[in-house]
Amino acid sequence: MNNECQESVIDIIEFAIAREEEAYLFYYDLSNGMRSSQMRDLLREFAAEERHHREKLAALRDKGLSGAFPSGAVDDLRIADYQVAVEPSQDMDYQHALMLAMQKEKAAFRLYTALAGMTDDPDIREMMLTLANEEARHKLRLEIEYDENVLTDN
Repeated sequence: MNNECQESVIDIIEFAIAREEEAYLFYYDLSNGMRSSQMRDLLREFAAEERHHREKLAALRDKGLSGAFPSGAVDDLRIADYQVAVEPSQDMDYQHALMLAMQKEKAAFRLYTALAGMTDDPDIREMMLTLANEEARHKLRLEIEYDENVLTDN
């Protein structure tokens, strides 16, 4: 793997680590405003899982990625495809917070799925697919919450 490709892989892993830290903070902060103890517990569980994702990615970065991604596999990382344009704000209502969370989970799912498709390393591929699966599960749970508690209110 050439150095340019190696730096690109490290850049995208760093990007993913930063998104996981943001997700942790987002879910933890959102949980503090929940009236429902069940929803507060779920969001704190999501926060803990996002923190665990961050730790897995940091371990991967620290282990080294030499040979994990073939040369040229990440020529166009399209990082913008994995970002959500809207940022959380203090005055965001529950409906918009859930919508933002769903968008973030979808972006994370797409990122990990793309990374899984770029590597020839079966262990890294499995880890990325596991992370993608967990993000998809979060999104589904948020969609159920939205359906049951936002759509029924309208």
